[in-house]
Amino acid sequence: MSDVPPDPLPAPYHDLFGFRLLDWRDGFARLAAEAGPQHMNRAGVVHGGFVLGLIDQAAAYSGLWCSVPGNARRGLTLALAAQFIAPVTPGPVVAEARVVGRGGTTFFTRTEVFRADGTLVATGQGTHRWRSGSERVEGMPAAQMTGA
Repeated sequence: MSDVPPDPLPAPYHDLFGFRLLDWRDGFARLAAEAGPQHMNRAGVVHGGFVLGLIDQAAAYSGLWCSVPGNARRGLTLALAAQFIAPVTPGPVVAEARVVGRGGTTFFTRTEVFRADGTLVATGQGTHRWRSGSERVEGMPAAQMTGA
């Protein structure tokens, strides 16, 4: 596992769901979360929206790694597809995402989500766009980025 560079941009969504960035490098990201009783659906398993959020965030991070400390890159999700393979039960869940293709302004991802016992529970494919100024791996100073 690599040393995880700090993300200079706030991520309140991550805080809400307890997503933690475990590994982050060019073209790869690993996020983890602890699925708990607050994430359960009426069927007694972890809601697919929790898993989908983890897929989306891991996928985005895989294309947003920045080579310059203190700089950042931003992007947005254009399309996201997921396949739910096995139920997610309370406990640790890990998503591993990879960039599988890049264009001038877009990148394409593949993500796998696992339970703590190694069971594959979901996969995802995403199409993402770099926000203006984020197309290059050097990114731009985080202090210059606004919400728009």
